[in-house]
Amino acid sequence: MTDMILEKAVSAGTRNTAQGTPSAAQPPVPEKRPPGPWKTAMKKFMHNPLAVTGLIILLIFVLAALFAKWLTPFDPTHGDLLDSSLPPGTDGHWLGTDELGRDIFARLLYSTRISLSIGFLVALVSVVVGSLIGAISGYFGGWVDTIFMRLVDVMNSIPLLFLNILILAIFGSKVSYMIMILAFTSWMSVARLVRGSYLQLREMQYVEAAKAIGVSSWGIIFRHLLRNASAPIIVNATLMVGAAILSESALSFLGLGIQEPDTSWGKMLSNAQEFMLVDPLQALYPGLCILIVVLAVNFIGDGIRDGLDPKKSTIPQRRLDKWRKKFSKSGV
Repeated sequence: MTDMILEKAVSAGTRNTAQGTPSAAQPPVPEKRPPGPWKTAMKKFMHNPLAVTGLIILLIFVLAALFAKWLTPFDPTHGDLLDSSLPPGTDGHWLGTDELGRDIFARLLYSTRISLSIGFLVALVSVVVGSLIGAISGYFGGWVDTIFMRLVDVMNSIPLLFLNILILAIFGSKVSYMIMILAFTSWMSVARLVRGSYLQLREMQYVEAAKAIGVSSWGIIFRHLLRNASAPIIVNATLMVGAAILSESALSFLGLGIQEPDTSWGKMLSNAQEFMLVDPLQALYPGLCILIVVLAVNFIGDGIRDGLDPKKSTIPQRRLDKWRKKFSKSGV
């Protein structure tokens, strides 16, 4: 009897060992890596309907500018006085013609090229210059910070619109001059923003560790600190695109911006102001383009800002309120 019990115990132990061996031999399942900050920001951005709508609208305008040559058979600079002021839809002119017989739709498409190019290039140059000055000023501090910040104060004290008008009146109104002038008067806000971020980031422990292992100051500025300060820079860059488009439109409306044969939305508004009572649609089309693009860019900037904000949740507020009422003990 005792032998039978021992045999059963041994066989049970062997069976348990055999059953447990495969599980013990299996490699441990790696834990799922949490999403990074950029992936989380992209997820939050895609959950923002206004930001996604703004991105789609901006992409439509960009594609229209790139493929303007294939979207319309008309030359934006060619006019025929016999076809002047045609109503929309006449002889293939979808939006009609202006007082010189030029196709309005073609001029809108080619104006999109110049207006968006100015907006993006001005934002790019301003961000590069402002980030460089702000990074150097915020990291080194001392007399370097004093010199750069006093320069920023001097630039901010000058009426920028009158400065732009003065420079354009002296040097001319080419597109390249327009980009350089607008960038020259737009980098100050980026410099202040980057300086504030660097003043905070330079006190972090990983900066002290980088100094301890011999990383140079420029390596810390561009390899370590710039990554952590990139979020506000990106947000500010998107908002500067809309500001640059508005500035170019204002200067062109005053007659100091884009000149013939080139055209832009502001130039079209300037040409249409004499015919507001006769043909108000000439001013409506470029005005709507400016409004829609600037709103789209601002929506994109707001979406990026919310996506990069760690305190911003992707859960809708209605669902949060519903959970709060359901699970809160106070019922509030």
